[in-house]
Amino acid sequence: MTTIIAISNQKGGVGKTTTSISLASSLVQLGKKVLLIDFDPQGNCSRGVGVDPTSLNKTIFDVLVNDYDINRVIKKTAMKNLDIVPANLKLSATEGSINGTNDGFYLLKKHLGNIVADYDYMFIDCPPSLGFLTVNALCAADKVLIPVQCEYFALEGVSQVLSSIAKVQSKYNESLEIMGFLLTMYDPRTRLATEVTTEIRGLFRERTFTTQIPRNISLAEAAAKGKPINIFKPTASGSVAYLSLAKEIING
Repeated sequence: MTTIIAISNQKGGVGKTTTSISLASSLVQLGKKVLLIDFDPQGNCSRGVGVDPTSLNKTIFDVLVNDYDINRVIKKTAMKNLDIVPANLKLSATEGSINGTNDGFYLLKKHLGNIVADYDYMFIDCPPSLGFLTVNALCAADKVLIPVQCEYFALEGVSQVLSSIAKVQSKYNESLEIMGFLLTMYDPRTRLATEVTTEIRGLFRERTFTTQIPRNISLAEAAAKGKPINIFKPTASGSVAYLSLAKEIING
């Protein structure tokens, strides 16, 4: 059975795209078939797996706005069993290009329903906002994974995203579950990282992943090369951590 996971936090720079790519590729490494949905107009998730979003004629925008066949937008990546539905800047015009009804929040859900049987996992890389696109992602998802950077104001971001999830649960997708909080960019040498980690685990003990993602330059280098971390540098601490996270998710 396919699990659709939205990776969401309205704060930028917390590791959403890195987590989408690295977790997806780690699950593929463990024998799963995975689809990435780039739902951020910046197109960084597409670039991170070697797809140039500026060169594409059709993207997720055309699927949502023009009812274009999603199967014709899916791109293969260099990693077997890891596919992506790419995005580019056109995606930012989605809300203004469709009718402003509540049905518009279910557009992504409708189209993913046509391919849901083809994958074990689908990951939606959400934009750093709580607007129309993110609500679409949360309406389509079974679960939401929330990356939390180990820095000041981390809890402020968490409270905002929890409020948005609660609204979506009450209005549009009552079965949406919080999969867990993922602590990212963790540096054990800093007191702040330790304090944030302790606070998050204290507040959300049952919902915080055991795995923590370290601050690791190889993760940024892998993105720049357009390769998942476990292909670019499989022994890097970031690669080991995401593989551990993938196993944690599979084992429930």
